[in-house]
Amino acid sequence: MEDILILFVTTLALVIAVELPFRNTSLPWHDRVNDLINRLTIEEIMVQMSRGGSGPHGGPAPAIPRLKIDPWSWNTECLRGDGDSGNATAFPQALGLAATWSTDVIHKVSEATSIEVRAKYNFFRENKQYGDHKGISCFSPVVNIMRHPLWGRNQETYGEDPLLSGTLAYSFVQGLQGRNPRYVRTNAGCKHLDVHGGPENIPVSRFSFDAKVTERDWRLTFLPAFKKCVEAGTYSFMCSFNRINGVPACGNRKLLTDILRKELGFTGYVVSDQAAIENIIDYHHYTNNSIDTVALCVNAGCNLELSTNSEKPIYFSMLDAIKAGKLSKETVLESAKPLFYTRMKLGEFDPLKMNPYNYLDMSLVQSEDHRQIALDAAKKSFVLLKNNGSFLPLTKKLKRIAVLGPMANNVIQQFGNYNPNVMPMYTSTPLDSLKQLSDVTNFANGCKDNRCIHYSSSTVKSAVNNVDVIFICLGTGLELESEDNDRGSMELPVNQSQIVKDVIQFSGSTPIVLLLFNAGPLNITWMDEHPRIYSIMECFFPAQATGEAIKQVLTNSENNSNPAGRLPFTWYKYRNQIPSMTDYSMTQRTYRYFTGKPLYPFGYGLSYSKFYYYNAWMNPSIKAGTKQGIRIEVGNSGPYAGDEIVQIYLKWTNITQEMPNIQLVSFKRVHLEPQQVLNFLLFISPESMAVWDDKEGFVIEPGKIQLFIGGQQPGQSRVTSSNILTRHFTIEDRKVLNKYSERTNDIL
Repeated sequence: MEDILILFVTTLALVIAVELPFRNTSLPWHDRVNDLINRLTIEEIMVQMSRGGSGPHGGPAPAIPRLKIDPWSWNTECLRGDGDSGNATAFPQALGLAATWSTDVIHKVSEATSIEVRAKYNFFRENKQYGDHKGISCFSPVVNIMRHPLWGRNQETYGEDPLLSGTLAYSFVQGLQGRNPRYVRTNAGCKHLDVHGGPENIPVSRFSFDAKVTERDWRLTFLPAFKKCVEAGTYSFMCSFNRINGVPACGNRKLLTDILRKELGFTGYVVSDQAAIENIIDYHHYTNNSIDTVALCVNAGCNLELSTNSEKPIYFSMLDAIKAGKLSKETVLESAKPLFYTRMKLGEFDPLKMNPYNYLDMSLVQSEDHRQIALDAAKKSFVLLKNNGSFLPLTKKLKRIAVLGPMANNVIQQFGNYNPNVMPMYTSTPLDSLKQLSDVTNFANGCKDNRCIHYSSSTVKSAVNNVDVIFICLGTGLELESEDNDRGSMELPVNQSQIVKDVIQFSGSTPIVLLLFNAGPLNITWMDEHPRIYSIMECFFPAQATGEAIKQVLTNSENNSNPAGRLPFTWYKYRNQIPSMTDYSMTQRTYRYFTGKPLYPFGYGLSYSKFYYYNAWMNPSIKAGTKQGIRIEVGNSGPYAGDEIVQIYLKWTNITQEMPNIQLVSFKRVHLEPQQVLNFLLFISPESMAVWDDKEGFVIEPGKIQLFIGGQQPGQSRVTSSNILTRHFTIEDRKVLNKYSERTNDIL
């Protein structure tokens, strides 16, 4: 009898729960959210807003049994594959993806990542597994500007240019979230908002750093990519560790409410970086107690706390803040709504059969299609920096080669930061694949790791004897640059450079190919100038497909293996060209403001082919606030099929405001067969023509605009195998742009 009674009560509770309005799929989203919020106690909301992760105490957000609501995991890494959650396809690290200059590549990578994250979530949910990295709310992409070459997290970004970074972020967000008209596959979370990009630990800690920035630099450099995230429909942002002009980012009302929500129209949720809210007390000393801190952050617009495995996070003082009159209950209720709206759009409260993403299963993880995407992305990311005498591609089988250096067979370091689990069966190193190019391969790593403290010159000398080609694999990896680990110098470890010197000394006249695995630029000026080093290729951190991708690009084998990556950052010659890490002025930073001579400029990269720009047509004059269309004719005059990166730069000629020297305003990756000529249309948005006025905001000024159209920046002493066209057009009148963007998503 007792068992029957328990069964009856359980069944009745389930029926009631199903019939509750927040589970009624015929109701509007806002009605469902309001119904759910009104059913929660303020204590329950407090706990939900406090458990963003990380660790068993930090998350997941707990279940609410009386409403049949399961736990919810908020923190999942989706930067370029499902990180820290078991097996997953490992795509190239973000900076390498940026070097593809391809929205198509970015979209395919993020879509494949999202499919695997959702498939694994379905498995975890079915097996009642909750916790860190088991959810479908992503802490990706990273859209901070690469403002300093020694920052440890450069590898996670899309480079130094706001337009490139924002355009790629837009595609990544849409790839993660999917195109279903009702449901979101995984929700994106752009980070780290804002004015963030070093230091991590040199010369001061990121946990206490105050980034002092002018309004002009904030608007022109640090905010544009985040604006593109809003336009793409992201459901989340992560606020950063640092202060901005004295105010911690996660408690910064100007940033999180005035700019993000009121100006940009964002209506989703903001999650703190891990321990960023605790740091307001412990490192910034901006407040000295949890009551004032939770009031500061919630009032500013931070919806969710990500703590450091804290049993009593800062947001647990929410009720005390309400009682003290420092925080209103109404503000808390409104702050919780985007959290539950996101969960609804991900399908949590709907019947499983309604959501097509619930049918994704574990067979999709490391699928053949996804492995091919990883290989294609890696191939398209490589930047050929030097190729004297067109030494590459290698077209003949070699008798004997040497493969040298600490990155030649270093599986872990080739993956970079925030990588999915390494799966040996799908992973190839440079050594694995380069040895397929010859009958005999001599191998010597020279050093046991990338720090290269202990170096064996004798093994290197022995390996380079009587070989046809020498491949040297050098770089940084997690050992030398990563989160919480800035580089102190642009130099390679001394003994890594010594490997190259010894090879030159002991190998006669044998051609040398240098393969680099790094994020921030390295001082390789003397190697670039040395005639014995025939070719240099930047590989970034290509992850699982590293070896196979390198082999195909060096030989131009398989489909579309002609290198076409372009640098997404300025490769400075020397450390003394770079301002201090802690100086947030953009003066002499990035190609937009740098007036020195770099080793390799932003947008630079070589091809095995040659491209020629024949013509470009546009309207000779336009009205302020309208976009400018440019029809471009470009051809492949070389012997190989290949991709060209079409780049359009703008220069203002008659303005009084301080603006960048030049600015990328449009780009496109196009494929051309030998002797093929393409004719296509690109556009320059009104925003790209606008200047920042400290009184009026963004303004389009009348006058003449100069454009440079080609495969590289104008005025570079180091040029690629393409020409540049110069064109002009006139803006007829003046227009102040509306600060408030149209809302491009349906977030509450």
